[in-house]
Amino acid sequence: MSGGRRFLVLLAAVALLAATGTLAVLHAAGQARGARADGPPVRAGTVTLGAQPDGPRLVFRSMTWGPDRDELASVPLRHPDDTRTAASAPTCLRFHAAAGTGICLQAVHGLVQDGYRAVVLDAALHEVRHYDLAGIPTRARVSPSGHLVAWTVFLSGDSYAGGSFSTRTSVLDTRTWTRQEDLEDDAVTLDGAPYRSPDVNVWGVTFADDERFYATVATGGRTYLAAGDVTRRTLTTVHGNVECPSLSPDGTRIAYKKRVPGLPDDAPWRLYVLDLRTMAESATAEQRDVDDQALWLDGRTLAYALPGDDGTDVWSVPADGSGAPALLVHAALAPAVVR
Repeated sequence: MSGGRRFLVLLAAVALLAATGTLAVLHAAGQARGARADGPPVRAGTVTLGAQPDGPRLVFRSMTWGPDRDELASVPLRHPDDTRTAASAPTCLRFHAAAGTGICLQAVHGLVQDGYRAVVLDAALHEVRHYDLAGIPTRARVSPSGHLVAWTVFLSGDSYAGGSFSTRTSVLDTRTWTRQEDLEDDAVTLDGAPYRSPDVNVWGVTFADDERFYATVATGGRTYLAAGDVTRRTLTTVHGNVECPSLSPDGTRIAYKKRVPGLPDDAPWRLYVLDLRTMAESATAEQRDVDDQALWLDGRTLAYALPGDDGTDVWSVPADGSGAPALLVHAALAPAVVR
């Protein structure tokens, strides 16, 4: 065989190997993007935070391993096991949305070290503004009107379970782009008296409207549900042993995680509901450790994340203590109901 013919054969072999490798990569990518036998079905498409003509949808961070991990995905709220629609951007660690406004807390990968930022999204998932974060994202909420956004980060430590951690919670007004960087600067009233202490931490905002909110205030080794006022910059405790509150749509109840005596230090919480009119609290039927800020799917049902094969799954349970927990969405985290 001549040298020229050998070269042509070698060139053809290289081309064949390259084509085979490309097909293998494309096949693997297709498998990872929802065709995985044990994963939820996924299709690329448009995810919107605006009005949903076909009924409410659940938008969440996808936890499926593969190229669509951490992207936002959505499913019909009435049929959460349907094929999920995944957007190619943005990617979020924590997410929430209301009235066409979204908040996406995301990682920013740098050459030297990674950082984090809060990205305000419009209804089409386009970035409106972003803000650098001082720590690891952990909680995010948008007010019912979409005008206020809150987020919490860990400044030190990485879990609420231990006693050694510090948080920072910020509130942003999307109408004026004014930001209160740390709710710990608010005037705190504890058990009816003004209170100041360097160990105060605030986290887990849930909005009633554009003026009032609830959050957890921690100090002296105890946690409290506090009623907050955005304009007056005040926090007033109203109940003890409340973490990561979530206000019901009608504003009468708070879902929260409660530390229950006798449980392990690394799994101390159960999911409870507090009636704000009577201050009576009741346990839900969920008996596992819930380290999450629950979401009200409607006036009767709560959703929350629990560990799963892909990291976390979203479960649901009736808020009144009846029924039993049920798997809502596999491989998902940080859901929001978009109507």
